[in-house]
Formats: sequence, C-alpha cells, structure tokens
Amino acid sequence: MDRRAQLIQIIQAVTKKQTVPEPDESLFDSGLLDSFALPDLVSALEREFSIQIPDSDLNPRKFDSIERIEAYLDSRS
Repeated sequence: MDRRAQLIQIIQAVTKKQTVPEPDESLFDSGLLDSFALPDLVSALEREFSIQIPDSDLNPRKFDSIERIEAYLDSRS
C-alpha cells in the first residue's frame, strides 16, 4: 500500500467517515477534522510511520491536507 492510501485510511479511521478527500482539500475547512481530532490524527501518524511528532508541531496548518501531511512526513525522513 502506498503512503497516500495509508493516509486516507488514517483520516477515515480518525473521522469515522469513508470520505476520500482530494489531496489538496483542507481537512479542517471541509469539516472532516477539527482541533479535537488533530491529536488523534497525529497519534495515528506516529504509530503508522514510526515517528515522533513534537508538541511544537501540533499546528493544524501542517496537517491541513493530504499533500501537507505528505510534505511534513517527507521533512521528517
């Protein structure tokens, strides 16, 4: 499974919706995610990709879309 498919699965698990967002679609503006779901998303990303995301990075802008999440993960590797 490629990383984008993994991200979609994580987003679906966190949101409990089967929606497949566009890569550049804002997950927050679309209502899929809110500030309360952000820690759940980050925890799932940490587990799935075996990374540690510092609290200082818990900014919705960094995780606003699939493309932004991919860019963040690229910057961590």
